[in-house]
Amino acid sequence: MSLRSLDPRAPWVISTHDLGRRPGSMRTLTPTLPAPVDLAVGMIGVPKDADVELDIRLEAVMEGVLVTGTAQAPLTGECSRCLDPLTSEIEVDFQELYFYSAEDAGEDDLLLDGELLDLEPVFRDAVVLALPLSPVCGEDCPGLCAECGVRLAEAGPDHRHETVDPRWAALQGLVEEQKDDQEG
Repeated sequence: MSLRSLDPRAPWVISTHDLGRRPGSMRTLTPTLPAPVDLAVGMIGVPKDADVELDIRLEAVMEGVLVTGTAQAPLTGECSRCLDPLTSEIEVDFQELYFYSAEDAGEDDLLLDGELLDLEPVFRDAVVLALPLSPVCGEDCPGLCAECGVRLAEAGPDHRHETVDPRWAALQGLVEEQKDDQEG
């Protein structure tokens, strides 16, 4: 439940004045807003101030204002397999009821601040939950070589390292010494 006072000039704060408190009244909006700060998880996120395109519907209901919408935003990050930079887009759906009064709302519910509502927490939750935990540049990305760190996509299918079982490593030196003794 939010009890802070909202700034009506803040980009993510929306006025519900047009709806009044008449259940059934509705209004649609399609604003483009700047992305909030720190909208990322791990290796991918929405860049600060990137354009977020919203398509939202505000509906007055008995308890408050129901906000339903879709948001599209660009993503930047790096591939979790090969660490190359990657860009893509994300589209999320959200729905939240903003209550008129604290008596009707539960502990985690959102309240209207007079006629204002803050859409940022709802958008933030929807995006963070939809972000991939291990983003990849492509489903077939082979990643990096565990031995030398080279990108396997560039190294090709023949990229290999000579591996010697550590239990036999001491014998490898004996073979080379024996060859030197035979030649000398």
